[in-house]
Amino acid sequence: MLFTCPGDVARGGARSAAKGARGKRHRCVDVHCHVHFPPADELVKGSHRPELEPNARFSSEVSRLTNRKQMENVRVCLTSVEQRLRDMDTMGVEIQAISVSPFQFMYALPAEHGRTTARMTNENLAEIVQKHPDRFVALANVPLQAPDAAVEELEYCVKRLGFRGVEIGTNIAGQEISRGRDRFWAKVQALDVMVFMHPNGFTGGERLADHYFINAIGNPLDSTVAVGYLVFDGVLERFPKLKIVVAHGGGYVSHYPARMDHVWNAREDARTVVKKKPRQSLAKLYFDTIVFDREQLRHLINLWGVDHIVVGTDYPYDMGWYDPRGFVDGCAFLKDADKAKILGLNAAKLLKLKPRGPGGAP
Repeated sequence: MLFTCPGDVARGGARSAAKGARGKRHRCVDVHCHVHFPPADELVKGSHRPELEPNARFSSEVSRLTNRKQMENVRVCLTSVEQRLRDMDTMGVEIQAISVSPFQFMYALPAEHGRTTARMTNENLAEIVQKHPDRFVALANVPLQAPDAAVEELEYCVKRLGFRGVEIGTNIAGQEISRGRDRFWAKVQALDVMVFMHPNGFTGGERLADHYFINAIGNPLDSTVAVGYLVFDGVLERFPKLKIVVAHGGGYVSHYPARMDHVWNAREDARTVVKKKPRQSLAKLYFDTIVFDREQLRHLINLWGVDHIVVGTDYPYDMGWYDPRGFVDGCAFLKDADKAKILGLNAAKLLKLKPRGPGGAP
């Protein structure tokens, strides 16, 4: 059954089998869910060209038409807090760590424009959290094209607005997030906040235009490349206390670490920076549950441990999965205590959420 917005508009995923599941059993915390703020788009009209983003640039006409229809369908879910709360109750999600949609990273903008749009989107997230502090925490949007400005915006969001982390893309207008941004990574580590890393298509996506491959294959592929650079450029060795959650189950690299270990052992050009086996850096990462298949989830858990898996829904897009409780509870290979970790305890630790109060209230 499709989970739908008002008017029976399909958004993808599945409706939770347990209506009104909120508050039952283990707390569910969703770290992968998006908010869109239209005034930020209006501000940069003429200077920001969303059609040049990989997700749009490398799409067939059929995909572009489908995307336009989807945006019409999900606009209310991206912008209405009331609709979001109703959907959260249906899914059995107590708390969302809200972040902007990847279309509002806007890393191609000049630094000052990027700083302004990031601040607008962050103030919007802060307002949502302020009105519903028991249901939401926020992840900052920062202008990574300007590392100094990104550091300033992150510090403002964490220290002034009370944000619990930051969302970043997997590349900055084609540049690697692992290069020239150590001051940003240092600030993230110093503030001890969670990073949520989300792609927006694949930068070299000419071959991925048909069949929505730019998302189905390209999104996890861009995450894979970004993670590879974070490992082999030594970011995860220089900043060992970083807490990075990689969307969509970590892409492909999280399921194939042995090849990275092999190349590190076999070739000098793979050991120019990173000092230890790549697997040791990969083991510091966290991954969400957007893998659509319980055997995929089992493989992820077997490789990295149940403590490194958190719930994601990708709300409200059609590539999301909207029965997080049913998905995790249906994993017969998991103990109840492990289900509790995946559903909420792991995310609560990363986001520094307070334990439940009397009667199970957040």
